[in-house]
Amino acid sequence: MEKEKALVLLSGGQDSSTCLVIALNTYKTVYTIGFNYGQRHRIELESAQTIADIARVPFECLDLTLLSSLTVNSLTNKTLPIEHADHQLPNTFVDGRNLLFLNIAAIYAKRRGITDIVTGVCQTDYSGYPDCRDEFIQSAAQTLRLAMEYPFQIITPLMWLTKAQTILKMQELGKLDWYAHTHTCYEGKRPPCTQCPACKLRQKGFLEAEMQDPLLP
Repeated sequence: MEKEKALVLLSGGQDSSTCLVIALNTYKTVYTIGFNYGQRHRIELESAQTIADIARVPFECLDLTLLSSLTVNSLTNKTLPIEHADHQLPNTFVDGRNLLFLNIAAIYAKRRGITDIVTGVCQTDYSGYPDCRDEFIQSAAQTLRLAMEYPFQIITPLMWLTKAQTILKMQELGKLDWYAHTHTCYEGKRPPCTQCPACKLRQKGFLEAEMQDPLLP
């Protein structure tokens, strides 16, 4: 049965775009939201707007640039090289980012009578971020319900999928070509740099799915 409304956190990347397509096939009305948190580049926000336009859904980008002044990481500081030392969190990890995003999204959703918040976090094939784990998502959902006395549900369609399985899901839904408008590269390059961890993870997914990435020339 088709559900009523959902809010999709749309970053302009591969995973959130897949979540948007899944939501469009599940809900009657879909809203999308993105965040400017002082990231290294704006290209991902431009990609989010493009994907929303293709999907013909409303997209709103909120200013959370305060976050970049509170943390030290290579996603909000262009002078830091992107690194991942053994037995440490990658320096692309932004402390509190997903928790803040979900909190703001919940406030935004409640005002519009939306209970279902859809996000593309994934524990199976991820970058080592603790706030992408299912344990965190379940805790965050409970906290939001208690904080606002509202029946929020955080929907994570990709939580247990590999990148290859996500790609195959997009193909099954008939929207694989949307990936040509997404952005993954940490360096903000288009065509992508192919060398950063995000690019390599994306490449691995397409290789395992035995498909060509529509983003590549």
